[in-house]
Amino acid sequence: MSQTFLKRRLSQWGSALLVACVLPACMSMDERQTLTAPETRSTPRTHATAKPAPPPSAAPQDFAAAEGDDARATAESPAPREDRARKAPRGIDAELREEPAPEPLMVAPATGAMGGAVANGVIGRAQGAEMAKPSRMAPKKLEASARLTDKDVDGSDAHAGPQGNTFEAWKPNTFTETSKDPLSTFAADVDTASYTVARRYLQNGNLPPSSAVRVEEFVNYFKYRYAPPETGAFTVHLEAAPSPFDSKRHFVRVGVQGKVVSRSQRKPAHLVFLVDTSGSMASQDKLPLAKEAIKIAVKNLNENDTVAIVTYAGSTRDVLAPTPATDVKSIHAALDALQSGGGTAMGSGMEMAYKHAVKKASGKVVSRVIVLTDGDANIGPTLSPQAMLESIHKYVAEGVTLTAVGFGMGNYRDDMMEKLADKGNGNCFYVDSYKEAKKVFETQLTGTLEVIAKDVKLQVEFNPLAVRRYRLLGYENRDVADNDFRNDKVDAGEIGAGHNVTALYEVELVKDAKESLATVRVRAKAPNGTEAAEQSFPFTRSLLRASLEAASPDFRFAVAVASTADILRGNPAAEGWSLATAQKLAEGAAAGDADRNEFVKLVSQARALSGASARGE
Repeated sequence: MSQTFLKRRLSQWGSALLVACVLPACMSMDERQTLTAPETRSTPRTHATAKPAPPPSAAPQDFAAAEGDDARATAESPAPREDRARKAPRGIDAELREEPAPEPLMVAPATGAMGGAVANGVIGRAQGAEMAKPSRMAPKKLEASARLTDKDVDGSDAHAGPQGNTFEAWKPNTFTETSKDPLSTFAADVDTASYTVARRYLQNGNLPPSSAVRVEEFVNYFKYRYAPPETGAFTVHLEAAPSPFDSKRHFVRVGVQGKVVSRSQRKPAHLVFLVDTSGSMASQDKLPLAKEAIKIAVKNLNENDTVAIVTYAGSTRDVLAPTPATDVKSIHAALDALQSGGGTAMGSGMEMAYKHAVKKASGKVVSRVIVLTDGDANIGPTLSPQAMLESIHKYVAEGVTLTAVGFGMGNYRDDMMEKLADKGNGNCFYVDSYKEAKKVFETQLTGTLEVIAKDVKLQVEFNPLAVRRYRLLGYENRDVADNDFRNDKVDAGEIGAGHNVTALYEVELVKDAKESLATVRVRAKAPNGTEAAEQSFPFTRSLLRASLEAASPDFRFAVAVASTADILRGNPAAEGWSLATAQKLAEGAAAGDADRNEFVKLVSQARALSGASARGE
């Protein structure tokens, strides 16, 4: 045996020995158990098992489904939005992890952004609850990873694989000393996706991940009885009352009501529906529900409106050229022919849809792209996500707006949907049922299409003689630098016809003070304008109610909703708050409204789930 041959043989033996030593450490626990004791698992877990879609014959009313039991949701931290938040990061490096529920299905506790956990409907103690907000600092997105469990509508389990639902987490606003920074500035927001997503989690027996909860979208899901403006685009309604959670604090409400435009008064609309037909859209609560949603929209359009349809999967297709909304037969035929399959190339589909829309854009026509997708997008072979978003933003100047509508669970990209709506000067919704499709595409259609004011910014200047400290509930990703309030080049939010925007502050008042609480300023541009107009509204002492019972039902309900959201996202500032108190408050202000009554049931469900989590059930 030659020396060279012997060295080669020893090298091979050494490699084999190394593999034998290292391989078990690289395996997952499940794989090691399978190799060493396969008889201990009656049903091995398959990490890439796809759930078969329900039969196509399912009725539209049966669409309220959820996919992906034991699904994983990962909250990412992409680059900050420069046009939404222009302040320095507040800073937090903690990574959150919600462990997946063991089999059989268990409900994991919802963990707060700073470590507070929901137990029996009350946030447990967490450090950092009393940190002062640095002056003029931008919200910090949390680098958070969560593994979540969803329950499918038919009760079966399906592992969603490593992708999961994706949310973007933000550090909650903390208290600010008024003497150091009296100004609070943010952009208007009328999105509602976060509430609908959370509702789906709760209805399927799970607490929503904390990163999925955005307080302002919970609050603005509901309509409030604000009187419309007598003149101009909008008016402001102000109110304050003692907190039901802390006798030393009060809640302050700022409500903005947009003017109402009837369907007959609305401008002609040219809608380009961009439909995701990739393989991930196969289930009944995705593409089939999206097609029904478009049919609802078409039914509620006017005779001068037009519709175009573009699809994207492995390739982009121009399915329907601009067609009068009255040609229902052609539109329905195009929709009924859509089938799911293939990969996802959102970027190229977006480009085609906007090219359609920009041809009709003018001051006399509403030109809007409506994206219907689960957000699970490989952007395209030659386009980065940032490039796609910048491409969308450039069309805003041409007069094209965007509505992003999310569908499905298991691989839902909430973070992507939010970015699309922000860059496209539009709205973000989530549709989980035929009922919600009717609400968005029928009840809210006119307001969604007709923008009455754009780049709407709100600034509250608190009086340090009356307010010692304050914090804004939500709107973290809508933060605007105080000195950018009058910078009309800075993008902000849009308000549609009939929309109302509500923001809530928790404040600590100066004892025995007689001065006004604050001055509220609203700055906005006309739909086709380039220069903004500004209005100011004094928050006088007369608007401060002596008791919570003396406040309006709308005020009390808004407080109930905002506090519930703050508890569900584990905000340390809401330490000690109780879901039971929030539920009681909501019950007393529901006033027979169907959406409000549904919310009361959801709070009850959240209480049961958080109690089960604390008990380890």
